[in-house]
Amino acid sequence: MSRRGAIARAAAGVVATLAAAVALTASDGGPSVEPGALVTMVGVEFQPDSVVIHAGETLEWRNDSKLTHTVTADPEKAAVSEHVRLPEGAETFDSGNLAPDESYRREFAVPGVYEYFCIPHEAAGMVGKIVVKPAK
Repeated sequence: MSRRGAIARAAAGVVATLAAAVALTASDGGPSVEPGALVTMVGVEFQPDSVVIHAGETLEWRNDSKLTHTVTADPEKAAVSEHVRLPEGAETFDSGNLAPDESYRREFAVPGVYEYFCIPHEAAGMVGKIVVKPAK
């Protein structure tokens, strides 16, 4: 191996090491990167079906099933109006279709109780609840 080739390989190794260190640091997360809680979608259930977070935190839903799901809190899209509850001043939300292994994140600014559902599996009882406490 030539001297130039050895230097190029050493430089590539240093760059790869630095890139890995940056990636690990970024995944350790600041407040805007890491969710306040994680809800998984398994079968036709949100797990856990009830979470508590603080205003300003982000909640992440991850579809770990083989089915398509939604995360919806919009009374106009609900078959049963009791499946949706929003605090005064909060906006409706809908993730759209989440294929297997896809995720949806939403930051909650308004304290209160939110109840939501999965459009395709609402009749099967796929509903969830979020309690948002005032900011820490």
